[in-house]
Amino acid sequence: MNKALRQLFTAVVALFVVLGLSTTIITAIKADDLNADSRNTRMLYHTIGAPRGAILASDGTVLAQSDPVNDPFSYQRTYSNGPVYAPVTGYFSITHGVDRGIEASRNEQLNGQADSLFWQQLKDTFTGNQSQGASVETSIDPTLQQLAYQLLDGKEGAIIASDPKTGRILAMASTPSYDPNQLAVHDGNQANQAYTDLVSQPTNPMLNRATSQLFPPGSTFKVIVAAAALETGDYQPDTEIPAGASYTLPGTSTDLTNATAAGNGTDGKITLQDALAQSSNTAFAQLGVSLGADSIRDMAENLGYDDQILIDGSTATGSPTYAAASSFPEDPTDDRLALASIGQGDTLSTPLQNLMVAMAVANDGTLMEPTIVDRVRASDLSVISETYPHKMSEAFSADTANKLTQMMEQVIPAENPSLAIDGVSIAAKTGTAQIGESNEANDAWIIGFAPADDPQIAVSVVVHNVNDYGAHAAGPLMRAMMQEALKQ
Repeated sequence: MNKALRQLFTAVVALFVVLGLSTTIITAIKADDLNADSRNTRMLYHTIGAPRGAILASDGTVLAQSDPVNDPFSYQRTYSNGPVYAPVTGYFSITHGVDRGIEASRNEQLNGQADSLFWQQLKDTFTGNQSQGASVETSIDPTLQQLAYQLLDGKEGAIIASDPKTGRILAMASTPSYDPNQLAVHDGNQANQAYTDLVSQPTNPMLNRATSQLFPPGSTFKVIVAAAALETGDYQPDTEIPAGASYTLPGTSTDLTNATAAGNGTDGKITLQDALAQSSNTAFAQLGVSLGADSIRDMAENLGYDDQILIDGSTATGSPTYAAASSFPEDPTDDRLALASIGQGDTLSTPLQNLMVAMAVANDGTLMEPTIVDRVRASDLSVISETYPHKMSEAFSADTANKLTQMMEQVIPAENPSLAIDGVSIAAKTGTAQIGESNEANDAWIIGFAPADDPQIAVSVVVHNVNDYGAHAAGPLMRAMMQEALKQ
């Protein structure tokens, strides 16, 4: 081979090497970056134009699905009873992608790109079938979900319910809500306008108040303080503790009082059981100071406080969904500790966190991880993942749980007998947290479970910014949820 041919051959080989390297870099190394590039409209059409998997309720009711349409995107995402299930589903939009709920936490499975769907993708390649996303079966009971939404109609608040023995979330409603269908339209301008309208509303309808908004828990926090006291071994339900008509917060001239005279006790004393049933502020404020911040914080953290709670998903399935971390103050002064011990001051909780308190009491002190997905199925209906009950913590002893249950069974007869259900024992705790600069309004709470001797459902309810007590504003909502769940 002469010199000219050798040089030509070398040049051709070099060009092939450069071509091979550039192709490899584009198709492999930079593939993810190119796919994620906002200018890549081809990827947008590919994503929207694929048959995304359905999101289902526990009985098979379709909450979200992709329907074939005659437009460039090929498939339209639709949501059944959108505002009812929005906190569960989240949304899928051509302008804002996937956000919130199952759409985000299970995105890789819904769009068919998860590693767990590799064999399904390979099979589709050989058969020539169009790849389809997996369907996600949630634990949501559609009857309870519809009821929760209806009960909250016209209110700002949240209801969340679960099976305390497994952690399965049965209902998760938040109001005001929004319609994901408005964000799923294929007209980009219309979708953007809908998003702008929603985020500009002062009531923030896209916020899931059950998991992402922090409220002062009011007297529902007294269950945690009572648990901390019982765990020391120095207190029993019939132990008398200091109470009184008023209590001056340590180091201040501020007097704390009770909502009713029954919380004052007799001669400045009240039993721990009566203090919980009558929701005695003076008793629990003094008890909290006596126990100390560390003891109460340890108990709160056993129940999930100061940590984000995983609700669903992983980085392998999408963007995991977490609840906001509830909080108990670090190193409070005694006056702040007294307030924190009655769920005021610097104590903040999500409705999910408050549900977890009720769940732990109902399940003999064992707190189960809250979950919202039961299983995921490939398009051929084979199960690719399934959720099993998993213990989150041993929050406190079974003995403490049994004593708390007995104490909580006295709350409804003491505060509001109309909340009773014939033939069903209910363990509950109400709460009324004062809010606003001048304490001009309340956050009304109730948590509980039923039947108390064999819990089937735990419920947490908050109604925000009302001029009423927890027993009156939130209590009937919990009662209705329990009635519906127990008749099924």
